[in-house]
Amino acid sequence: MAASLQLCRAKTPTHSGFFNTRSPSPSVSSTRIQFVASTDLLSAIGGGACRRRRALRVGYQRGIRAVLEEKRTEEEEDEKESFGENVKQFTCVMKFGGSSVASAERMKEIADLIQSFEEERPVIVLSAMGKTTNKLLLAGEKAVSCGVSNAAEIEELRFIKDLHIRTVDELEVDRSIISSYLEEFEQLLKGISVMKELTPRTRDYLVSFGECMSTRIFAAYLNKIGIKARQCDAFEIGFITTDDFTNADILEATYPAVAKRLYSDWVNDPAIPIVTGFLGKGWKSGAITTLGRGGSDLTATTIGKALGLQEIQVWKDVDGVLTCDPTIYPGAEPVPYLTFDEAAELAYFGAQVLHPQSMRPAREGDIPVRVKNSYNPKAPGTLITKTRDMSKAVLTSIVLKRNVTMLDIVSTRMLGQFGFLAKVFSIFEDLGISVDVVATSEVSLSLTLDPSKLWSRELIQQF
Repeated sequence: MAASLQLCRAKTPTHSGFFNTRSPSPSVSSTRIQFVASTDLLSAIGGGACRRRRALRVGYQRGIRAVLEEKRTEEEEDEKESFGENVKQFTCVMKFGGSSVASAERMKEIADLIQSFEEERPVIVLSAMGKTTNKLLLAGEKAVSCGVSNAAEIEELRFIKDLHIRTVDELEVDRSIISSYLEEFEQLLKGISVMKELTPRTRDYLVSFGECMSTRIFAAYLNKIGIKARQCDAFEIGFITTDDFTNADILEATYPAVAKRLYSDWVNDPAIPIVTGFLGKGWKSGAITTLGRGGSDLTATTIGKALGLQEIQVWKDVDGVLTCDPTIYPGAEPVPYLTFDEAAELAYFGAQVLHPQSMRPAREGDIPVRVKNSYNPKAPGTLITKTRDMSKAVLTSIVLKRNVTMLDIVSTRMLGQFGFLAKVFSIFEDLGISVDVVATSEVSLSLTLDPSKLWSRELIQQF
């Protein structure tokens, strides 16, 4: 393709089944993560009964992406109906991010918030405490080059230990619920330092410690104050994903598996599920996977769709989706209503909303998503739905995306030719490069790209 390139960078609620203050339950027990090399997919989604009742077919698209298709039998529907009224026990999902559970004090406030919704019977989804995920990743990267004798002295290791031990002590729960994870975390860093590499699979296993510890601490505290809770690892309750480590996709078999597990647990022992966000289990490898950016939000919306709940609540540190960035204009106000399409556009171009991919299950299940402020629970927040009254809508919000890279393709062969754009975009498709904005003229094509992909050798060779 004969063309010249010009590059420029533009800076441009109380229920007797849950809240029992008279007879507090003991703290949840701590269970070590088992790093499984492989597993039987069928056993992962329901054991023998599921093996008899579910027909699974695995197909491959372009040789790299596994898609699981399931066929439900009438027996499965009868089994779901056998739960009776218990199927309706959960009313909403409440997801809390890292800032909401960043300390013992914040966890106490979140527990009070949950108790204040007397009419709700929620499923709780938690992220790791504060900046724990970033600290875990940084610790792993340092372990690659620090040497095994220095692994125990990595600054981030000490930070994570101090944060979690201080939190359990301030909440007055047993240290044993996290001690095994802290010990295993240190041993894993030593293993990374010996191997001198941090593979995507090991990276996912490493960052899983954050959610596994935060959910165990919070569930133990709820039980201590008389709110009956059960800690649940997403990778053990049916979250089945592709084996694309660091950015896995959730497979369709997840929905019935999660619903069956949460319902059956509720029937056996009614308690608030405290679920790890961001995590899943590779359907082929059986190893822990992570869901990429916005993964905890995706966990929440997946559970909401699986259970067919009334609402999905995402609790952040702002009063919903704002009209603009408050750091640029302090007068930003919350937007009361958005459609999923509007929210996806805003999120894609930098607004602090749900990640576009995380909204897909809610959209498919037609379940409203409410974005609220855990620091200001009385604020109405932003309600995201499929449709809204647009008769008086003028401007929804203004967003700014910085460090955008623009690529100009200039060629006289564009003039009067058909199929030129198709050829250009087929190159981006083959290289897995997403294009944000496109503008064309008679002899030029301008588009914006992810800066990290611009200088790839394959892209330069194609042009």
